[in-house]
Order: sequence, then C-alpha cells, then structure tokens
Amino acid sequence: MPNILVVDDKDSMRNMLTETLLEEGYRVDAADNGEKALDLARNKSYDLVVTDLKMPDVDGLQVLDGVKEVDENTSVIVMTAYGTIEDAVAAMKKGAYDFITKPFDTEYLCVLVNRALENRRLIAENSLLREELFAVDGFQNIIGKTPRMVEICKLIQKVAGSDASVLLHGETGTGKELFAKSIHMLSPRRDRPFIAINCAAIPGELLENELFGSEKGAFTGAHARKMGKFEIANSGTVFLDEIGDMDIALQAKLLRVLQQKNFERLGGTKTVDVDVRIIAASNMDLNEMIGSKRFREDLYYRLSVFPINIPPLRERPEDIRDLADHFIVRYTREMKKPPKTLAREAIGLLEKYHWPGNVRELENTIERAVILAEGKKITPDHLAIRLKRTDEIQLREGAGLKEIGAHAQMRAEKSAIIRVLKQVHNNKRKCSRILKIDYTTLFDKLKKYKIDKDLRGED
Repeated sequence: MPNILVVDDKDSMRNMLTETLLEEGYRVDAADNGEKALDLARNKSYDLVVTDLKMPDVDGLQVLDGVKEVDENTSVIVMTAYGTIEDAVAAMKKGAYDFITKPFDTEYLCVLVNRALENRRLIAENSLLREELFAVDGFQNIIGKTPRMVEICKLIQKVAGSDASVLLHGETGTGKELFAKSIHMLSPRRDRPFIAINCAAIPGELLENELFGSEKGAFTGAHARKMGKFEIANSGTVFLDEIGDMDIALQAKLLRVLQQKNFERLGGTKTVDVDVRIIAASNMDLNEMIGSKRFREDLYYRLSVFPINIPPLRERPEDIRDLADHFIVRYTREMKKPPKTLAREAIGLLEKYHWPGNVRELENTIERAVILAEGKKITPDHLAIRLKRTDEIQLREGAGLKEIGAHAQMRAEKSAIIRVLKQVHNNKRKCSRILKIDYTTLFDKLKKYKIDKDLRGED
C-alpha cells in the first residue's frame, strides 16, 4: 500500500486531503509546515508527497528539493492558488510530477494521485529492467575496485573473445560462477546456452549421465534417450564447478571432449560431435591432487589454458562496503521494503570480519539484516557476526560444519608454517619442502595468514 505525505499549513485543507486519501485506501501522514514534512521524509519512505506551494518559513519548493534529495524517485504534486502558475512551472522544472490549482475537485485530485503513483511504479520497474539488462553484459554484478579485481576484469575481457579453456580457482563463495557467466556473456557465444553443472552436487555414478546423456536401455530406468548437458550446450559454454570432485574415470571422457570435441552417450556407440567452450572452477589445490593421483595431469593442462585466481573477500576489504550496498538495494527491492543504509558501526564490523564464506556469506548476512531492520539504518545488532575484543576474528554465530572446518584448517596451517619456519631459521624453500607445498603456495599462505608480521612481532 503506497505511503503519502500531505503538507499544508491550513488545518481545513490538510484534514480534508488526509481524509480523502485515507478513504482511497492509502497510508497517509500529514505535516502542518515544511520543516516537519522534511523531518518525516528523512525518517520514512514516501511514494508521493502532496504539498502546498505557499507556506511560511519552508515553502513548497524547499519541500520539493528536500524530498528529492532523500529519494529522487518520490513523486511530488504541488498545490497552488490561482495566479501562481509561474511558481508551479518552476516546481515542474525542479522535478515535481504535476501541479493542481486551488480550489479543485477531490475526484480530480485522486485521478492525479493515481497517475503519479503509477508513474513511480513504472520508473522503479524500468530501473530494475535496465539493471537486469546491463547484468547480461558481464560486469554489472562483478563489484570490486581493488587492483586485483580490476586486473581480473581485464583478464576476462582478454580471454572472452577466444575459445580457450579457463580454470577459475578460488575459495567457496567467491563468486566463480558469476565470473564464468561474465566470460560467456562477453564472448561470441553469448546468444547460445550457458549450462552450469556442480560436479560436487551430483553423485559420481549419475554425473556421466548428466553430462553426456544416455541411450534407451543403458541402465535400469533408462526408458528413453536422454540428452546430456554437453549436447544441450552445443555452440555455447559449459561451466564445470568444483571440477576437483569429478571421478578420475570420468575425467578421461572429459579429456576426450576437449581433445576431439565428441563423445558417446551412455549405452551408445554413435559419436556425438559438439562445439562447446569449457570453463572449470575449483576450490581445491589441483596440483596437490595430481600428486596424489586424484586428478589427471593431462586434463589439468587442458583446462588451465587460461587460469584465473579469484581472491577471497578478506583480501579485498575495500570492496566490502560496495558489495554490501549492492545487496541492500537488491533485497530491499525484492522484499518491497523502504531504502536502507548501513550505520557507521555496522560498516566497521563488516570490514573487520574475516568472511570465511566470502561473498556468499556477506550476501546471506545482508539479506538477514534487511529482514530484521525495521528502520532506515542497518546496525550491528542486525548482523549475525561478532568479533573478539582482541580483534581476532571469530566464527559467526550459527556457523555450519564446513565453515568451522575451514576455520580450523586455517589455524592449523598457520601454526604448522610458523613452527617449521622457526625450525629452519626462516628458510622458506626448506619450509616448503618439509610441508610438501610449492614455494609460491607457501608465499601465498604467508601473505594470507600475515605470518611474516607475526614472526617479526616475536623478534
């Protein structure tokens, strides 16, 4: 139900307008002067403001300016007396939806109010449609101003025009599918299908059927031929998320698709030719999996023609505010709630938290906060995260086992690296050999866990 604010310094006119609009089914607030009206507009969202033009101290034009400053999409109807048409025109130039000259018929006022509210609804819908349209261009929903994010966007633009396989590496929740969609939408295949498959979510025995399809009678329950995702995505892009979870035997069949661009359905002998671009993603160390024979080395090199590392959210704290604002706008619109902003204390809390669940956890946190927040401000009380007084980051309340495991792994890795570095007197190459990790991987973890800083602090 739309919210309307009526502003008039004359009691009779203000009361008449309020009663008329209430009878029409609107929620109505009233103010007897411009200053009160602006105070109300700053603390509550209004779809429409109906204001008198001539008022003492703060007049209708000042109310118009103040309302538009709070929310430029709020419709404003200005009421004028006979002989002040020039002022009404000035109001229209400032952004008023329309004006009405006193005395007027209340039925005509209701028609004008309906038109103004419909206009506001159309503006909101068009804005949302434009946002959705821009989103398909690739970068609309990739939010980040840090140098690493800018560099990743440049890499995506460079690789998008080719058919090279791309391997996205990053922790769970960093938005790898969003980056994959961006590559697809910036590529010549943008008008063809983009098919995403989560290899970790489908049991190994079913994944082959899901990817390549099956012939009738291939197995119990196969009553008809089934097309696989590769056939459906022909001429488009297949995104294989969590590729590290794929069974080693199925990896061989995937390698053939990459090499020969064909395959056979389960239970079939006929070769099916396909032209698809493959983008893969993993949160695992595939090099380590190659060493333990859990991932094919030849497949790895085929997939990682163009590798891109997506940084975790804790390594791009400058982006947290922009991401949070983006999610606030999205969820207030979806839930049809008034606009909300983050309180200064809430921003500080978001920027100090370590975000083990990355952007996905931030999105979930903001969605919950939008549900909880009744006013215009989101405060720390609305955020399900907390910090230790020592500024050591803790798990958020309600953390799941996966998140708890990741946190425990982080602390264990940090402790082991510090212990070995002390044993080898800070010789990093010896440390990497003892820990059985690449030299570059060790450096990444030293930076990630701020270990050099901790060691210097002990000296």
